[in-house]
Amino acid sequence: MDDTTSEEKLAEESNAAGLAAGTDKPAEEGVEGGAARILSQNEIDSLLGFDGVGGPGQTNSGIMALINSALVNYERLPMLEVVFDRLVRMMSTSLRNFTSDNVEVSLDQISSVRFGDYLNSIPLPAMLVVFKAEEWDNSALITIDSAMIYSIVDVLLGGRRGTAAMRIEGRPYTTIERSLVERLIRVVLADMSGAFDPLSPVTFRFDRLETNPRFATIARPANAAVLAKLRIDMEDRGGRIEILIPYATLEPIRELLLQMFMGEKFGRDSIWETHLGNELLMTDMNMHAVLDEVTLPLGEIMNWKIGSQLMLNVKADDLVSLRAGEVTLFQGRMGSLHNHIAVKVEETTLHNPKMDI
Repeated sequence: MDDTTSEEKLAEESNAAGLAAGTDKPAEEGVEGGAARILSQNEIDSLLGFDGVGGPGQTNSGIMALINSALVNYERLPMLEVVFDRLVRMMSTSLRNFTSDNVEVSLDQISSVRFGDYLNSIPLPAMLVVFKAEEWDNSALITIDSAMIYSIVDVLLGGRRGTAAMRIEGRPYTTIERSLVERLIRVVLADMSGAFDPLSPVTFRFDRLETNPRFATIARPANAAVLAKLRIDMEDRGGRIEILIPYATLEPIRELLLQMFMGEKFGRDSIWETHLGNELLMTDMNMHAVLDEVTLPLGEIMNWKIGSQLMLNVKADDLVSLRAGEVTLFQGRMGSLHNHIAVKVEETTLHNPKMDI
């Protein structure tokens, strides 16, 4: 009796373990059967895409890949890399002139993020600059971290070289610091306008400077945006500047950003264009000499008979229009040549010399 009762208890405990593992099937006896397998924490994180193993350049996996599948990859806009590479070169020169120091600007990465996720990830304290793209009628964002703020203040106010900028945490930024950062931003915005000029002329205008991310909201949290991270080094000092441009802001030049290289024209053949232009110059064309035009009621025209006369408001020496269809190509004076009515061209909209017709 005792042995039978012990075996029943072991069977009930084995069944309970199988139900706790997420299966209705009782656990079978033996090593090969065993209880249903329970996922470890690492396996669960990998399934959900929260394993954190992948670097910034690697793609997400699991459920995170499904969540982020709605984001537009920046690689679909190849010209953005060309624009930001041009911006890096221009900023290197401009900031050297601005700070009178040895400045190196490098592009860390270009990625796609959701606007709300980016605002929540900004390390504070920082300064957020909202600027306006005049021609695109939309806004974008620049974030300057605290290391860059203190470094630019230290450089512009004559800080000693070779020493790190002094940071004083726990206080708001002063008016002098905000003014110096605003001067830096105006230099960056001018370089951004120059970087986009070969693609599409645009003017970036400074709008406002914020220290609270909630006051720098320029798009909905779920909207996708392009994030470019720039690293600025000034010997032992430096920091980061991040440029966030919503895809809605880039929409007016989306077709241009889809090009693989600057000035690309899909389907264009210059040889065929030259041949077509030469052949058009040799094409015969019919023209009409129009003396004058008169507007009359339809009832009066219906009363015309053979021998009716129509008076035109022109004189013998007035100009006659030569038209091809509805387009006036030349104007001239009517006369005769070898017993034929002729028109001598005196005015033309084309770049041809005067000629007799």
